Amino acid sequence: MKSIKLKLKALTILYAEDEIGIRKNIMKTLSYYAKDVYEASNGKEALDLYEEKKPDIILSDIHMPIMDGIEFIKKVRKKDKNTPVVMITAHTDKKYLLEAVELHMEKYIVKPINTRMLFEVLGKCIDSLNISRIEILLCDKNYSYNFENKKLIYKDEIIPLNKKEVLFIELLVNNQNRVVKYEEIQDKVWQDNVMTDNALRSVVLHLRKKLPTNIINNLSGIGYNFV
Repeated sequence: MKSIKLKLKALTILYAEDEIGIRKNIMKTLSYYAKDVYEASNGKEALDLYEEKKPDIILSDIHMPIMDGIEFIKKVRKKDKNTPVVMITAHTDKKYLLEAVELHMEKYIVKPINTRMLFEVLGKCIDSLNISRIEILLCDKNYSYNFENKKLIYKDEIIPLNKKEVLFIELLVNNQNRVVKYEEIQDKVWQDNVMTDNALRSVVLHLRKKLPTNIINNLSGIGYNFV
């Protein structure tokens, strides 16, 4: 469950549901964990939002006015075979579920939806997306690092990093429980080039200027760690 919640911080979700009470309740939960959540009250709104926002995951009720969930997902699938889809229904009517299965959905949920069920299906969606490793910094949980995208994030803000800063941050993230020694920084960050004291200090100085808080600590004569 913890892993799912961490990975959701990097994802956007489109949630289509016509019953406002149910929608607001689930929206509240999703918004707490996901990067962004877009809500729609019918299939037409959902399709417009899908085309505008290109969400990572779609949750859609089947029975909605104007355009139902089946028609909405059929239109999505004409262009997009990969975005994970979860269908939601208050019915166990096999006709609807068979249609939904043909749309390559990840899973379906029968109402009422509980939190355990919701995170179970979101976990399956995340697995199908093959989301990369995302680490929360132990020193300050407002920071997270996405290894695939090479992005350091503070709350919702992406902190731009150059190549050496990426390598330096990744080295510290991979070794959060100890001090990273100068020899390791030479090997992993500078690699075949020579690391001078001035060059290392310059990288750290520029990083500290970019970071909203001071989380990089120097142990003189030994190396660096997060604090």
